[in-house]
Amino acid sequence: MSASLIVVLCFVGFTLLGMPLFAAVGLTTAVALVLIDIPVTLLAQNAFTALQPFPLLTIPLFVLAGRLMETGGMASRMIAIAQSLVGAYRGSMSMVTIFGCALFAALSGSGPATTAAIGSVTIPEMVRQGYRPRFAAAVAASAGALGSMIPPSNLMIIYCLVAEELIPRMFLAGFLPGIAVALMLMVTAYVISVRQGYGSTGERFSFRPLLRAVWHGKWAVFAPVLILGGIYGGVFTPTEAASVAVFYALFVGVFVYRELTWQRFTEALKFTALMSGILIIIAPSLAFGQVLAFYDMPQAVQAFLDTIAANPFWVMVIVGLILIAVGTFMESLAQIILFTPIFLPGLVAMGVDPIVFGIFMVMSCEIGFLTPPLGGNLNVAARLTNISIEQVSIGVLPFILPYIIMMLAMIVFPEIITFLPDLVYGPRL
Repeated sequence: MSASLIVVLCFVGFTLLGMPLFAAVGLTTAVALVLIDIPVTLLAQNAFTALQPFPLLTIPLFVLAGRLMETGGMASRMIAIAQSLVGAYRGSMSMVTIFGCALFAALSGSGPATTAAIGSVTIPEMVRQGYRPRFAAAVAASAGALGSMIPPSNLMIIYCLVAEELIPRMFLAGFLPGIAVALMLMVTAYVISVRQGYGSTGERFSFRPLLRAVWHGKWAVFAPVLILGGIYGGVFTPTEAASVAVFYALFVGVFVYRELTWQRFTEALKFTALMSGILIIIAPSLAFGQVLAFYDMPQAVQAFLDTIAANPFWVMVIVGLILIAVGTFMESLAQIILFTPIFLPGLVAMGVDPIVFGIFMVMSCEIGFLTPPLGGNLNVAARLTNISIEQVSIGVLPFILPYIIMMLAMIVFPEIITFLPDLVYGPRL
């Protein structure tokens, strides 16, 4: 039995035993090092250096900022703006949920966090207006996944660290696909709502309520302008922008809206600690990626893909199917760290832009948020509606289609991704 096969069997076996993923990856890496007679101390050295990059601070800071903005009153004001903009039409509250998630995605950087922040307000209101709980949960879960596509995004930050890409360039690349998916989700919600007779309550759209809502929520509206404008204006780096976002959320929540109490602040810190705990996967995963290079795994994967498809379109389709399948049971963060070094070299050799593959990979992870058994967004939405994750899984099926359509569109028209980065930073040489 070859050493490569033993490594694969070890990883699969440890995972099937229910071992935590970071432990399964760490033990598999240790076995792989022993098999090729490399000191296991390499694992410890990689674990130390993996957590050193300064941009890693961006993730817990954006998580904390998003939580503070949620509990400090910004999320509710964004929903008010969205509601006044959409008006009372068929499925209006479902479209408010999607629009609110798109706005909050520019603050949180996390899919489950976006689902929790917006869904905790809009799901009960949808149920009160007669929407089926399964549909309400599905809307919030599917729109919450936009938190990983519309910048800032934790998954994009991790991809840039692994692929050694510029974070601001990656952020820009996610804008157009994120907005396009949000619009398709709104169309899907509208069609279902018309067929089921959901919505059409409250006031019709008019400019006066919209202007009033925008004025009352001006501090919330200014947040993404401050964060993203500061990054692209060269005022501060993404990590510094995350720090600014935390202080801005504290200031607005305490002194402007006065809804951020000490209890809510401590709860936000606990939430951030729990969410940031997933970063422990980075240490063994990066060491595992280095070991895969020792085993020539990227070259083997490239050779395998070459044998089944010479066209980059079909290779991307196959890789996308693999990523979606793996995303059903693997955390998105781990998926990006583990599979980027495996697939990226071969795809780059075929002429695929690393930024295009990064956005494509994040989009596949968003589908992973919506598919059981892991389905992070499904679990959040199920808890908010007090229904089973199986029911939410059925309700979310039509909303997966926009993500799949966008993945195919990105393969055929990669300019959707590269247009804004090339416009701001210039084309790649």
